[in-house]
Amino acid sequence: MERGADPARSALILIDMINTYDHEDAELLVPSVEGILPVLTELLGRAREADVPVIYVNDNSGLWRSHHGELLDAALSQPNAHLIEPIRPDDRSLFVMKARHSVFFETPLSYLLWSLDVGHVVLTGQVTEQCVLYSALDAHIRHLEVTVPKDAVASIHTHLASAALEMMERNMGARITTAKETEFEPHKT
Repeated sequence: MERGADPARSALILIDMINTYDHEDAELLVPSVEGILPVLTELLGRAREADVPVIYVNDNSGLWRSHHGELLDAALSQPNAHLIEPIRPDDRSLFVMKARHSVFFETPLSYLLWSLDVGHVVLTGQVTEQCVLYSALDAHIRHLEVTVPKDAVASIHTHLASAALEMMERNMGARITTAKETEFEPHKT
């Protein structure tokens, strides 16, 4: 069977949400993450209910021997575990490690999406003006449809986040919406 990206077939991507928050700018980021958490939790639940692939793409923070379970355990042992617990990966979740800003840069994500016949990515997580922006550009140049629910992405600097959302919409053709407006077609196997 030949595979091809189906623009109606979506994947929900959670960017850098498994986080210890012991980094520079965390004090500015945490309130934004707290603000999006209920929305992201609801969106994640709807994606799981529709059997849409849920893919966590997380920075390895330079820990080259780490794996997703180790990162999850470290994040859950920190004072901000309340930011991870509601959106923690389940047994069906997929996980990709990244070392730089874009979820695509030198990761197997393109191949994973291709193997799942995904042609549309819903980008959520953090940080809007950094990793989400660069990931949207890389998705665009891979001819993927992109949706960014603006209430499911966290930022450090709100003015830069607003500019990033505008750039994603204007320059990359991303659909900037709300989580409630983001619909998932049930996946058929």
